[in-house]
Amino acid sequence: MLYTAIQPTHVGIIKGSCIGLKQMIEATGERCAIGLALSGGGVRAAAFHAGALRRLAEMDRMRDVAHVSTVSGGSLFTGLVFHFSGYKWPTGEQYMHDVLPQVRALLTTSSLQWNALFRLLALPCNWQFLTSRANVVAQSLSRDWKIQATLSSLPSYPVWSINGSCSESGRRFRFKSGEIGDHESGYAQAPNLPLAAAMAVSAAFPGGIGPLAIRTRDYAWTKKATWNDETSKPHTPQFHKLHLYDGGVYDNLGLEPLFDMGKQELRQPENRDQRAPDIDFLFVSDAGLGYERQPLPHPLNPLRLKRVADLAFDQIRALRVRSLMNYLKHHPSNGALLPIGFAAPGGATVPASGVFLTPAEAVAAACVKTSLKCLSVEQFTLVERHGYETAHWAAKNLLAPGLPT
Repeated sequence: MLYTAIQPTHVGIIKGSCIGLKQMIEATGERCAIGLALSGGGVRAAAFHAGALRRLAEMDRMRDVAHVSTVSGGSLFTGLVFHFSGYKWPTGEQYMHDVLPQVRALLTTSSLQWNALFRLLALPCNWQFLTSRANVVAQSLSRDWKIQATLSSLPSYPVWSINGSCSESGRRFRFKSGEIGDHESGYAQAPNLPLAAAMAVSAAFPGGIGPLAIRTRDYAWTKKATWNDETSKPHTPQFHKLHLYDGGVYDNLGLEPLFDMGKQELRQPENRDQRAPDIDFLFVSDAGLGYERQPLPHPLNPLRLKRVADLAFDQIRALRVRSLMNYLKHHPSNGALLPIGFAAPGGATVPASGVFLTPAEAVAAACVKTSLKCLSVEQFTLVERHGYETAHWAAKNLLAPGLPT
């Protein structure tokens, strides 16, 4: 049995989170700027996010997406969205009729996990990456999934933050607008860095994949002397190498670039030269695996340590979810949380699906294993539909006048 993040007391917040925004749209005739936070969770998360974006596309809201923050499976999915749309953010129609079918076909036929393992074991030149297998994942993304663009290939709008975790600084390490770094190590321009490398970092879970290492001397770094300084100065990082892990180690929701937990408010663009608008609405698609209830393994079982680590990760995630839910409670027009495993009340219906998935089916979708293996067609269909239906429930009031419900 999996623990689901959304308790019954939160359903009202999810249901009513967009009412004020609908009123704003009707009153002003203006569109809103959406910030998307797409969580980790392997290929399961990619399928869930694919369904959530299908609902946005159906609502003609893809053009309103101004900021995207991703982790792990969310980064893999977003990279595919850009790849299949020629490195431009797709319109709703393009997403529905071109991008989504290609994402579905790839994620149900090509196993990133097995492709990377084959490259690691079969190619002696890759044996050097035995403890840093993210390098081989990057190879597989480039050669098997054909992600051969660089960071400079990405459009300036929407702004995409690809999130990793730096083991040396303990900070969120970002790839954004051709720039890499964190506020402790400093920042460097890296327009020619392969997008596959950034995507691999974002999915480099400790133990399973391992870090991707970058040599700091390969880049020119800058850093602000104090947090409030307006200008940056040349900086030499403390470490010769930075080992970059899965962004989910730091924040599996991908919330930090878009939401300030301490101030309980939406973050606004850091780079004004991007001309990206302030965020009006935060869409958080959470497809992370819940905390499984099970006995503690035997003291000699190495999985005992993993169980303790899972507990720590779950509590970190819970703190972020509670902070976000408290914000939405007081600002219901500013965002929505889409939690995997959520089941709508019995008898509720949704476009293109009919009656919602049952609670058992929602749990089955949430229990699809976290991995980089391909999904069966049945698994992808179930999880993608679950993401679509959850997005409909969370944002069914986020509709401009005249759009279908």
